This record gives sequence, structure tokens and C-alpha cells, in this order.
Amino acid sequence: MRRRTKWVLAAGLSAAVVLGGAGAVMATAADGDAPLTGETRDKAVAAARAHVGEGEVTDTEVGDDGAAYGVEILRADGTQVEVNLDKDYRVTGTEADDDGPGGDADDHEPDDD
Repeated sequence: MRRRTKWVLAAGLSAAVVLGGAGAVMATAADGDAPLTGETRDKAVAAARAHVGEGEVTDTEVGDDGAAYGVEILRADGTQVEVNLDKDYRVTGTEADDDGPGGDADDHEPDDD
């Protein structure tokens, strides 16, 4: 009986670790940190470029700034723009992205220590 209890406890612990890891991945995606991949990325990039013109894609994100997708493009003139798209790849807004390729403006502010 004691051996069976150990197996049940071990199985429960393993499940908790696996489910906890899945939760962390889902939280990352919900925060907009997960990059777009595959066909989703291709469609989002095409829609963003159609809206702002050609340029180097420096970052893509899921669910950034309330949008379904975000695409950051570095234009030939050196300006960076972020294009926000809905789930149907329609542009919902654009903004100058002065925090650098793939960055977060908060990352560049000095600490108040």
C-alpha cells in the first residue's frame, strides 16, 4: 500500500509540473511576447507591409497592445513602425515604435535605485 501511495504522489507532482509549464507558456502568449510563426506570420507581415510599405520586419507578436497581432517594420528611412492587426489581418492602428527592434520602451528607462 505504501508503494502505491508514492506512485500516486509522484504522478500528481508530475502533472502539476507539466500543467504549470503550460500555464507559463499561455501567459507569455497572452502578454504579447510570443512571436508569430508559419502562415499566421506570413499573412500578418503581408498585411503590415501592404499598409506601411516595404521594410525589414524586426519583430512579430501575438496579442500586442490589445491587437490580435503586432508587426514591427524598420523602414528604409530608419524609422520603426508597429502595425496592429485584428484576427482577420485588418489594420487596427499604427504607431511610431521608438523603443527599437523587438524592444520595450520600459527596458530603456533608467532604474530609480
